[in-house]
Amino acid sequence: MAKKAPTERTRRISEQIRRDVSILIQRELRDPRIGMVTIQDVQLTPDYAHAKLYFTVMGAEPELAQKALNEAAGFLRNALFKMLQIHTVPTLHFAYDNTEAKAADLSLLITQANASRAVDFEEDE
Repeated sequence: MAKKAPTERTRRISEQIRRDVSILIQRELRDPRIGMVTIQDVQLTPDYAHAKLYFTVMGAEPELAQKALNEAAGFLRNALFKMLQIHTVPTLHFAYDNTEAKAADLSLLITQANASRAVDFEEDE
């Protein structure tokens, strides 16, 4: 079964949650386990009851940052409730986004393959 594309309202709310949670993490959380967090994406359930926030982190271990963010999720949700103008503020769930690391690994593999191919080409001549 194909996933339904998010509605315009869902996209707007997701983007607002991303911006507001980013500000709250930067200004309100003082946990040293978190480091510099960037919220990459927010996925909302159709009923807006849950939001999965994908993040990247610099200066901290991803597992520790994820644990600290999930522990602070209630605090962030409460603060978000005061900022958003919607009926249901979703429960926040944080997940580390490792797509940048995967992209770097793939880029390295491509570079190595191209270098190996160039050496093979030079040997054939």
